Amino acid sequence: MSLTDRFLRYVGVDTQSDHTSDTVPSTPGQCELAQILKRELAELGIEHTCGNGVVYAHLPATGPGRGEPVGFLAHMDTAEELTGRNVRPRIIPSYDGGIIRLNDTVSMAPSEFPALSQVIGDDLIVTDGTTLLGGDDKAGVAAIMQALDEIRQEDHRELYAAFTTDEEIGRGADHFDLEQFPAAWAWTVDGDAVNQVDWETFNAAQADLTVHGVAIHPGEAKGKMVNAVQIAAAIAAAFAADETPAETEGRQGFWHLTELAGTVEEAHATWIIRDHDTEKFEERKAFVQDLVSRFETKHPGCLDLRIHDQYLNMARFAPVVQNGEPEAVREARKAVAAQGLKPESVPVRGGTDGAMLSAKGLFTPNLGTGSWNHHGRYEFASVQKMETMKNIVKTLMKGRDN
Repeated sequence: MSLTDRFLRYVGVDTQSDHTSDTVPSTPGQCELAQILKRELAELGIEHTCGNGVVYAHLPATGPGRGEPVGFLAHMDTAEELTGRNVRPRIIPSYDGGIIRLNDTVSMAPSEFPALSQVIGDDLIVTDGTTLLGGDDKAGVAAIMQALDEIRQEDHRELYAAFTTDEEIGRGADHFDLEQFPAAWAWTVDGDAVNQVDWETFNAAQADLTVHGVAIHPGEAKGKMVNAVQIAAAIAAAFAADETPAETEGRQGFWHLTELAGTVEEAHATWIIRDHDTEKFEERKAFVQDLVSRFETKHPGCLDLRIHDQYLNMARFAPVVQNGEPEAVREARKAVAAQGLKPESVPVRGGTDGAMLSAKGLFTPNLGTGSWNHHGRYEFASVQKMETMKNIVKTLMKGRDN
């Protein structure tokens, strides 16, 4: 099976996660893809197990002296922003750099999506404009699986691989069994550009607010009505308008209102809180608490705020470094350079399973996938860039030659 065949097979399974579900994993489609991966691993003769939907694989080393055991991870679920059901991928051979029409009303061009300028001449896999594609992170799953298939015939170090669930809703590492993954370090294959070697992420938290109101006929409301949705809207309006995702970049943090809904009687609002700087991250959380407290003074007993951390900046958990780089980063940058590319490390404006695993003691930087525009209908993947990513993974799997 080719890498492209694997990818197309995987995106045909609806694995969209669901933050409202209490099951593990949150949706049955993730179990369906896990079963597919287990069958493929069995066909390859690769030892594997499964627990809480996570698929673990292990390949013993084929000779001494090739370096420490290492691991590779990718997640099976896709984002909640757009459906992953009935994905209809289409291959555009030798992309010419022009406008791509996904359907009669939806198109994309390099002027809007600059990543397209990086793949001129490549064969692109795109959506039909009604669903996401699933390159985040099925391109990573496919690259790891194809690398495992090919590396069996070559000398390699001891290898572990894991395909996780519910990464998109922040639960990817909640049920991860480190005892089944005794790697010295690992890499997630969950970015976009294949020259990426990223080991700095946001600190992340989520704030959930419930406002309990009092509904009464508006003609008799004076001194009695408490309008929950109006209070929630007023709190949302108190956040700085220039500190949203649409107004920030680089290491600039933000608050992001992801949900605001309700009635006079009850309303709900959710924000995600992000900052690379730990001190500023704590200040952002404190701002939300103080803001809600001020409204609580006006409306005692009506507001319920819950803030919980989702993940922390993985750079905080980097091991002792030599020449400014942890060994996992140094190895990955060498593997990228071996493909004739210039490795780059940028502050990730998001998070990965690796951020949470790093906090648990398994340092896990992030690599690219060869897919872009994630979480929406404009998502696309390059066949050639995915192949390059697979070759980078294989280089890391081989380890040293002595």
